[in-house]
Amino acid sequence: MGMLDKTKLIGVELKKHLPFTLLGAATGIVFMLAGRQWFSNQAETLFSVFHPLHVLLSAMVTAALFEIHRKVKSFLLILIIGIVGSIGVATLSDCVLPYFGESILGAAIPTHAALHEHADGQLCEEHHAKLHLGFVEEWYLVFPAAIIGVLLAYFKPTTHLPHASHVLLSTWASSAHILMNTHADMTTTLLLGMFIVLFLAVWLPCCASDIVFPLLFVGPDGKHESHTCVFCRKKGAKNES
Repeated sequence: MGMLDKTKLIGVELKKHLPFTLLGAATGIVFMLAGRQWFSNQAETLFSVFHPLHVLLSAMVTAALFEIHRKVKSFLLILIIGIVGSIGVATLSDCVLPYFGESILGAAIPTHAALHEHADGQLCEEHHAKLHLGFVEEWYLVFPAAIIGVLLAYFKPTTHLPHASHVLLSTWASSAHILMNTHADMTTTLLLGMFIVLFLAVWLPCCASDIVFPLLFVGPDGKHESHTCVFCRKKGAKNES
């Protein structure tokens, strides 16, 4: 399979993943609306749950793909690939992209921010968006999650995990990150902006890890199987029948 064929296949796969990723982003908006009303003070706790789970699942897939297709038996090498790959993708998806979205949208600045200004005219620190890096601030949760994911993959390497769970966990972790920094009123414009941020934060990194990464292992025979997307694989099978 040539580079042009791989590029076309990636485009087809990304297009196939659009509907469910859009649905996932919609659940993220519902999550934030509910969270803002009922557990806004627990956003950091929710992030500490969803982000490590996302890392665990990503580590399982990354390590399994590397072990199966590269036929690598070195546990140390698989461990390094699994940890770096999973934490890298999860940090980009759950932390970095949501942070930039929050900053661009001004979600951290409430409409009554002027009431909380200091004498020098500077906003209080709590009203500035903060980049919350899970592998730094919750390293004791994130790294063990990645290691457990690699161990599961090492002793029973399987890549047939539902892409749906990957998308939803990443969406909810990203939503929790946004919720931690959101002090502005939930206007229609802000919600629309957040929907776009959630969509991009999940669609690009997660689909890249589930689609582009497996394609790196496609051999000269050109055979390709969607390893992680059970949802899309079943859908494709129905269309072919």
